[in-house]
Amino acid sequence: MTDTFDFIEMKIPAKAEYVGVIRLSLSGIANRMGFNYEDIEDLKVAVSEAITNAVTHAYDDHKEGEVTIGFGVYADRIEVMVADHGGSFNLEDIKGKIGPYEHVETVESLREGGFGLFIIDALVDKVEINNEYGVIVLMTKYLQETGVEVDANQLSTR
Repeated sequence: MTDTFDFIEMKIPAKAEYVGVIRLSLSGIANRMGFNYEDIEDLKVAVSEAITNAVTHAYDDHKEGEVTIGFGVYADRIEVMVADHGGSFNLEDIKGKIGPYEHVETVESLREGGFGLFIIDALVDKVEINNEYGVIVLMTKYLQETGVEVDANQLSTR
């Protein structure tokens, strides 16, 4: 049985003013999936960090570039990919070449200013990175089933 999903891809200019557009899109997608407010906020911060890192470090000051963002929408999770150097995603190809983010990796081996990876790792369930050509960050957040327990003794009836 294959894991069915929807895939949404967006490209933005590598400029800080477009981070909000992606945050709004992510918020809408995650809300539709049933993520709670706290998880949506965590996702927005993590994705903002990844995009800001790409905008800040991927391109020379005089070279314009793009950042590609992909959203893999599954029944139980969302996978968000952020890639500089603007290439489109072949999801299966990327997943075959990507590896987990390890705290033991030196930040410098990924890119200057990589402190954002520690923040990302704290906010999502899984982070994977490919830095063969540019940097691709794949963040996974699982949808938590949140049921509210009701204690009949605490309910007042009128």
